[in-house]
Amino acid sequence: MSNKVRTRFAPSPTGRMHVGNLRTALYAFLIAKHEGGDFILRIEDTDQERYVEGAVEIIYRTMQKTGLVHDEGPDKDKGCGPYVQSERQAAGIYLKYAKQLVEKGEAYYCFCDKERLEGLKQTVAGKEISIYDKHCLHLSKEEVEANLAAGKPYVIRQNNPTEGTTTFEDEIYGDITVDNAELDDMILIKSDGYPTYNFANVVDDHLMGITHVVRGNEYLSSSPKYNRLYEAFGWDVPVYIHCPLITDENHQKLSKRSGHSSFEDLLDQGFITEAVVNFVALLGWSPEDNQEIMSLEELIRKFDYHHMSKSPAVFDFTKLKWMNGEYLKAMDFDRFYEMAEPYIKEVITKDYDLKKIAAMVKTRIEIFPDIKEHIDFFEQVPEYDTEMYVHKKMKTTKESSLEVLQAVLPLLEKQEDYSNDALYAMLCEYVQSAGVKNGYVMWPIRTAVSGKQMTPGGATELMEVLGKDETVARIKAAIELLSK
Repeated sequence: MSNKVRTRFAPSPTGRMHVGNLRTALYAFLIAKHEGGDFILRIEDTDQERYVEGAVEIIYRTMQKTGLVHDEGPDKDKGCGPYVQSERQAAGIYLKYAKQLVEKGEAYYCFCDKERLEGLKQTVAGKEISIYDKHCLHLSKEEVEANLAAGKPYVIRQNNPTEGTTTFEDEIYGDITVDNAELDDMILIKSDGYPTYNFANVVDDHLMGITHVVRGNEYLSSSPKYNRLYEAFGWDVPVYIHCPLITDENHQKLSKRSGHSSFEDLLDQGFITEAVVNFVALLGWSPEDNQEIMSLEELIRKFDYHHMSKSPAVFDFTKLKWMNGEYLKAMDFDRFYEMAEPYIKEVITKDYDLKKIAAMVKTRIEIFPDIKEHIDFFEQVPEYDTEMYVHKKMKTTKESSLEVLQAVLPLLEKQEDYSNDALYAMLCEYVQSAGVKNGYVMWPIRTAVSGKQMTPGGATELMEVLGKDETVARIKAAIELLSK
């Protein structure tokens, strides 16, 4: 491979894409694209027990929606395939490299049965751990060959030293040193012939020329084992970039129970893709200029992994909603209406101009489900307290509101043009003749036609959508309510 930066996203097909996985994919993509490099997709399906039908399609769909276009992958073989680990396993790739380590004395066959391994478990600080005692490392070559010839089940283990230390460098966390006594002889090839996650990662990253490995900091403790594998093979160690933990607002690890832990959860809740990508990019990183609203193109230009944080990133749901609202405000209206229409139709059954309703709410909502609470009065005026007509700033009272509504009712009955501009002009004429301020008239009218203190539009905008018959009926009902 050349000196070109090559990163990879290597998800396991186990369900919806967790926000943490999306961030890993995004950071790997941004690092590659910022440097003019390649971004590779690899499917890590060696854990057959956790495999979920349809999950590969979810991975492709998520990457397509988020704009994380891969340069190589199962559907784009550029000479490093297969890009699916089960296919690589079937081709014998992992066993071949594991046997190379056995020949070098860096790995060995282990034939210990489950009962013996259970006996090695011990409790340390209240936690049950198992450290293998290298029992099978001491088998003679003849014993190993006899066991293999007899078809005895085996795994292949990494032969880690028990003395000294191992140091690895992470771009975010710096140099980390561990005692080799803590390095268990981890399994490389399982008894079913499949490689373990850790081993397959190292082999595939090397063979695919990966220069920068991006992953969550939960893998920090595994990194010394990765390094020992690279050194055992005599391969160059890639640049490690470990991302900080993502927590919820209570500083607990973000879990599926939170309801917004996956990309598709967030889409289901009415968030848009661009806002989610923008928000996820800031979970552990920020640009030098502290800009917050950024397109994918801007993220590519600004992303520098050296500015990533070591501290846990808090998934601030309130901030995500704010950010989503900013994207909705800036969105092209036609696209906004296409996305908002289903939510509007859940509430509105009457023959109103839905585009006008959409235009009213566009700058007032943060997520699409918010639409309902803003427009439900169009369908039917809710029951409301007449105290709502009292407004100190507008200098309105129940009595003054009743007088205003009684005065404007014949004007509204006479009015034929129910466009916003025509209604506003007519009411302003009345305001001038009555010698009062606009709010003195508009407040009771808006209250009467909506039954709400907060509406997505002013009195005349609402009346334009409601039309003459519905407006007049609502004004009459309000007069009746205030006359009691």
